[in-house]
Amino acid sequence: MSRITGGEVLKRCLIQENAKYVFGVPGDQLYPFLDAVYRDERIEFITMRHEAAAAHAADAWSRLTGKPGVCIATVGPGAANLVSGVYPAYADSIPMIVITAQNQSWQSYPDRGSQQALDQLTLFKAVTKWNAIVSHWKRIPELVKWAFRIALSGRPGPVHLDIPSDILYQTGEENEVEIASPQSYRPLTQPVGDHNLIEVAAKMLAEAERPLIHVGGGVLRSGASQEVIELAEYLQAPITTSPSSRGAVPEDHPLYLISACPGNGAIVAQVEAEVVLVVGCRLGALDMWGRPPAWGEPGRQKVIQIDISGEAIGLNRPVDVGIVGDAKSTLRRLLEVLKKYTPPRKENKYLQDYKNIEKAWLNEFEELSRLDTIPIHPLRVIREVREFFPRNAIAIIDGGNTSVWAFYLHRVYEPGTLLNCASGDSGHLGTSIPYAIAAKLVYPDRQVYCITGDGAFGFNIQELETISRLRLPAVFIVMNDRAWGMIRSGQTLFYSKRYVGVDFTDIRYDKIAQAMNCYGERVVEPREIKPALERAVKSGLPAVIDVVVDREAIPPDFKTLAAIWLEGCEIPEEIEIEVEALR
Repeated sequence: MSRITGGEVLKRCLIQENAKYVFGVPGDQLYPFLDAVYRDERIEFITMRHEAAAAHAADAWSRLTGKPGVCIATVGPGAANLVSGVYPAYADSIPMIVITAQNQSWQSYPDRGSQQALDQLTLFKAVTKWNAIVSHWKRIPELVKWAFRIALSGRPGPVHLDIPSDILYQTGEENEVEIASPQSYRPLTQPVGDHNLIEVAAKMLAEAERPLIHVGGGVLRSGASQEVIELAEYLQAPITTSPSSRGAVPEDHPLYLISACPGNGAIVAQVEAEVVLVVGCRLGALDMWGRPPAWGEPGRQKVIQIDISGEAIGLNRPVDVGIVGDAKSTLRRLLEVLKKYTPPRKENKYLQDYKNIEKAWLNEFEELSRLDTIPIHPLRVIREVREFFPRNAIAIIDGGNTSVWAFYLHRVYEPGTLLNCASGDSGHLGTSIPYAIAAKLVYPDRQVYCITGDGAFGFNIQELETISRLRLPAVFIVMNDRAWGMIRSGQTLFYSKRYVGVDFTDIRYDKIAQAMNCYGERVVEPREIKPALERAVKSGLPAVIDVVVDREAIPPDFKTLAAIWLEGCEIPEEIEIEVEALR
């Protein structure tokens, strides 16, 4: 038998798990692995310009495919750079395989003064479910299996393998390693919740005059969108979503209510519901912790919670029934049992009231989106962009105020067509270009576009070279307000415009794009937005449209959002007033 390197073994293990791409930045410790990838057409190394962007791309790959994305970096600075890209995946429970090269095993743990030394095992513990050092050539298959099993079991998340360079360079007999198929070492199906608890939940829902279903990111990860819709239609129950699960239900579905916005129909429905079914959601900060004033009073309002992780049950609000199980399989069983207790309902007599409240709330934003002012109002950009691209295009939203503006008018119609890390538990910026790279690799025939703030765009602007090199046409609409817009808004409203650290000079992002072999165009007039989009798509290149927007425009709900984020802090009185208005 022939001898193979540790790098070859690692590559074969990843291929066994159907890993098609590895995102990273190369280093000499990784030579054996890189060479193994070079000699195998089943897997491709995508070199990025920064390790954080590599992690973001792997994260997006997983969000869009349901399969763990893979990212890799070399020792020391390379590994440290990965961390900021791994953190959003950890916060949002996204499965990823994170691989770092380490200095030779004979000089690591503890380090003896080697160059680029770093305790990478400790570094990654805070942002991964599990991590381990691969201490021997023969353990590579075992620990890769272990990594995939943990990444995909229970609540998913990133895992980390730290591999000393001598292990990757080491050779051994090919017949000394066994690379098994996934079904032999990890479950390929997810568990159904307890039958008795499902019976209790079904009875509660059948008896409720005003049931409501609230879904989180677990619904998307489970692929349970259809089950949510079927259950809601059977009960004629309104559906609300956590910001991280937008797209799980088409936002023009008759039962869907635009969620997480103070004063609109969703809040009223959440407060008035007798029984709330929470699926795949921990009811975190952006769900207003599942508590009043955005929800009904505990004791009066009953809560059923379904989650893959028992640790999430009752985390932020007491529940009446807690079911540990996969969203898709458990909801399917719940609907089967529900049919024993009640026939399908024909209508919800309260729904139109909620819709009317929602429509009145939206009118303000619709009016702002029609303004012809210069500088351009941000909502004009949001409306024009959403109208231009088809329903199934992959949309990426990146930025602070940009994410808030997009929330108002950027509707989502299919699962997996929105990537918006700023609305997840991390609120991370800088994902736009790496996410777009992954999206075009997953869906080469779909249009991919990104609406981003100029601050967020700058985090990984160097990846324009990457997307150009890969010849992946995506359109980036930069909302250029020459500032950290969200922080500037806060200093405007609460600190009498005493601006510190928020203003930029005017940068021509369109010209930066052109310098990186992309299409670039600046837009300063509202009527030029759609023609610019048409030219960008027609170019067949990655494209940047630099839109000069009104930096003085502040989202109407900004004070309430600030009050939620700063709860418990000694904050200016005017912020506190906004929260009281909800009660």
